[in-house]
Amino acid sequence: MEKILVTGGAGFIGRAVCKQLLSRGHEVRVLDSLIEQVHGAGKRPADLDSEVEFLQADVRNGNAVERALDGIDSVIHLAAEVGVGQSMYEVERYTSVNDVGTAVLFERLIDNPVRRVVTASSMSIYGEGLYRNADGDLVEDAERGAIRDNQKLWEPTDRAGRPLAPVATPEWKRPNLASIYALNKYVQERTTHIMTAPYGMEGVCLRLFNVYGPGQALSNPYTGVLAIFASRLLNGQKPMIFEDGEQRRDFVHVTDVARAFADALTLPPAAGGTFNIGSGQDRSVTQVAQALAAAMGKNDIEPEIVGKARTGDIRHCFCDTTLAADVLGFQARQDFQHGLSELAEWVAQQTAEDRVADARAELEARGLVA
Repeated sequence: MEKILVTGGAGFIGRAVCKQLLSRGHEVRVLDSLIEQVHGAGKRPADLDSEVEFLQADVRNGNAVERALDGIDSVIHLAAEVGVGQSMYEVERYTSVNDVGTAVLFERLIDNPVRRVVTASSMSIYGEGLYRNADGDLVEDAERGAIRDNQKLWEPTDRAGRPLAPVATPEWKRPNLASIYALNKYVQERTTHIMTAPYGMEGVCLRLFNVYGPGQALSNPYTGVLAIFASRLLNGQKPMIFEDGEQRRDFVHVTDVARAFADALTLPPAAGGTFNIGSGQDRSVTQVAQALAAAMGKNDIEPEIVGKARTGDIRHCFCDTTLAADVLGFQARQDFQHGLSELAEWVAQQTAEDRVADARAELEARGLVA
């Protein structure tokens, strides 16, 4: 058993990871700055296990990071600002926390090396997912048109204007960095792989798809889409869906994600790898909003289809889980409907400040919604 440092471990995914690590007999230390946007009052979360040693500090604080690494055997690096939309105008903050924070961590690891570092990446680095054209060929660089004949073209087409069919996206697809957040996560990936081997460490990166479950920050309008929908529904408001709602995503439960991190930390074949972590099932955003409304007993609240797109958003991207299954033995276990019911029960016991309209106004004021 090892002593594990989890950066960002007081967050939604981090708390689930800590719980999973403790269940396997590891000791756990958390480094987290408890930012107001996520944690509100900035207190240690009540559901962060009492066995976890907690240090409140910014990952960009080198002295704090060095203290946090004392006696540590391995690291799970989750600390990051999260959200595609906000990253497009809070550029300095996102780049500082995500990229500089990762640089600070690895600089301190030079003199305090660990066995393995597992870094959280994101499906956002793919941009558009993988597609197949009418001839059966795979297309990695799909792009959407803007407007033709006064109609918005949500679906990508090939160069001849023919529609493309989305298929599950594997790790070998070339990145297409459509937002500052995507760029940040790719930098975190590359930093992990560049900095581990030369200093006698092992690096692993997990590209997370849409993670959901109890414990998400309901008052953060830049968090996962299911938490945003839940906050709206809890306050009697319609879930706000950009474009036409037919964009497809992969939703994976936080307990499955936590298990993937714990396995990636220990399995020898994972070293040096980058793996998709998702459910392998794709759903339209509208379907997901309606299913959550039903789970919360809010069937009478239909989603609001905005009919506009945000800069940095993509049309379809869902998970090819083959590599994670082959190397990590990973397979999502949580049934989606059961997971929604569990989320709905938890949300019913919460209060949430609905800030979605404010977030949309911020984007529109900067010309990032069209």
